Amino acid sequence: MNEPILTLHDISMYFPGIKALDGVKLAVRPGEVHALIGENGAGKSTLVKIMTGVYRPTEGVINYLGEDVSFKSPQDAQRVGIAVIHQETSMFGDLTVAENIFMGHMPRARQARERTLFNPVSWTGMYGRAKALLARLGMTIDPRTLVKDLSTAERHLVEIAKALSREAKVLIMDEPTSALTIRETEELLVLVRKLRDEGVAIVFISHKFEELFEIADRYTVLRDGRYIGEGSMKDAKEGELVKMMVGRSIDQLFPKAEAEIGEVALRATGLSQSGVFRDVGFEVRKGEILGFFGLVGAGRSEVMRALIGVDRLDGGEIELGGETVRFRNPGESMRKGIAYVPEDRQGQGAVLTMSIANNITLPQIDGLSNRGFLDAGKERSVAEEYARMLEVKAAGIQYDVQTLSGGNQQKVVLAKWLASNPSILILDEPTKGIDVATKSAVHAIVSELARQGLAVIMVSSELPEIIGMTDRVVVMHEGVVSDRFERKDYHEEDIMRAAMGSERVAAGEKR
Repeated sequence: MNEPILTLHDISMYFPGIKALDGVKLAVRPGEVHALIGENGAGKSTLVKIMTGVYRPTEGVINYLGEDVSFKSPQDAQRVGIAVIHQETSMFGDLTVAENIFMGHMPRARQARERTLFNPVSWTGMYGRAKALLARLGMTIDPRTLVKDLSTAERHLVEIAKALSREAKVLIMDEPTSALTIRETEELLVLVRKLRDEGVAIVFISHKFEELFEIADRYTVLRDGRYIGEGSMKDAKEGELVKMMVGRSIDQLFPKAEAEIGEVALRATGLSQSGVFRDVGFEVRKGEILGFFGLVGAGRSEVMRALIGVDRLDGGEIELGGETVRFRNPGESMRKGIAYVPEDRQGQGAVLTMSIANNITLPQIDGLSNRGFLDAGKERSVAEEYARMLEVKAAGIQYDVQTLSGGNQQKVVLAKWLASNPSILILDEPTKGIDVATKSAVHAIVSELARQGLAVIMVSSELPEIIGMTDRVVVMHEGVVSDRFERKDYHEEDIMRAAMGSERVAAGEKR
């Protein structure tokens, strides 16, 4: 077996009021995909930041290529060959692919023996090297293409090319497939295997067990900032890994409670947006969880955004409580009792640089103010109530949302809208990128809200979530409703066929 290229010994990390890591160890070997597993808040992100020089550990030792090292900055880690690709890509959209790949170390026109004030970029050399790197990854795009014109999958591949341009020996991939289609995910995993076979050490972070079992050689599990165990993926079982992650067995990932279905809360007819979706109709009742399913690009999120007034609606009618309405902006729909939890929790759902308390109370700030001044006591009381209700893990509600794990950020976004007392709750990919335990907690909350009479619309690309949590499902394909299913008639194959534009299997025909 290869000797580890990167080893972390007894790593601990302290922040004010919290111990994020406590004696964690990790050993990563060249030519190996090592899965780093743990629920949100387990310490994965903190450990990645230590490996890449963002944080310096409070205690412990980092050994790289046989020597103890101390990274004082991310640049230190990058220079020796440690690179990270985050869940949310961070590139300059108005710059070219090549410029993004070589940002910070662009090839120069001449290698002067003495430092000069003017040493221009070798644009020909940069585009040539970028083209070679992209070809290595199987990409045929022009390196002069602007990054803003790329798909999400292509941006991830450019991030990998950027890492390889620095001759990365250790590549850390943090939820790289969370926003990819099934086909794009398969293509990325092929690339990961190729890099592994070339000798790159890969740390792979994902909440999707099917990916981990397909791609990983070994695993390490963290829980509550502590090392729990490690082993070979081929010898592991999903149930055992889940128990290691959460410290208990999860018997029911989709804890849907029985709810009394009431009267229609919202009815939509013939909703259309030119070039995006057309003739979409549905209704959702009080106490019901209505699912919207479809593959990436089906138009599900676009329907919801137009419904609440974020985007334009070219045609159709919306009936709310017996009244025909048309929302010109999200503020109008919010005042009518519709809460929308967007898919992009960081870009649209939360203000990361504001505190947990400020985020939770933001939609109802007028009600918490007196003569234009915010009542801090009322704000704190409301925020504490909903943070406690959703079990937000934080040192205190005064801390910024950006300090939280992805799962806890999602809980804050959900708490924000629940605190506004909505009658209709629209959830767009509510468990995207969060771990199995947090998913179960979010599902339990949503189920209880429906039981209490809230009308819920759940947009999800995860079929098990749709089947486990909804009462009915509307399936979309290329901007139109391709089929509808009642819970008693749910069959995975039928729903997936509808999502792909195929007709439903006839009654009695073998599935």
